[in-house]
Amino acid sequence: MNKGDLVNKISEECEMSKDAADKALNSMLKAITNSVASGEKVSLIGFGTFAVNERAARQGRNPQTGKAMQIPAKKVVKFKAGKKLAEAANQ
Repeated sequence: MNKGDLVNKISEECEMSKDAADKALNSMLKAITNSVASGEKVSLIGFGTFAVNERAARQGRNPQTGKAMQIPAKKVVKFKAGKKLAEAANQ
């Protein structure tokens, strides 16, 4: 399923126009993005949790040359599925 399919599904289930469903979806995604970008954890009960974790700098290797290189520290977004989502995936 892609974003267009999701917009269609939302518009059908909520009996709203596709434009309104697209605005609602974009608004939700923007709110999640802004919260995670500011370091907040976003928990959607039953669905999952978005959180930012720090990844430390580490030593790595260039796969083409085999030469050692330093990989810088960075922040990564992690998603942990909620109980209902995990159960639905295992049915």
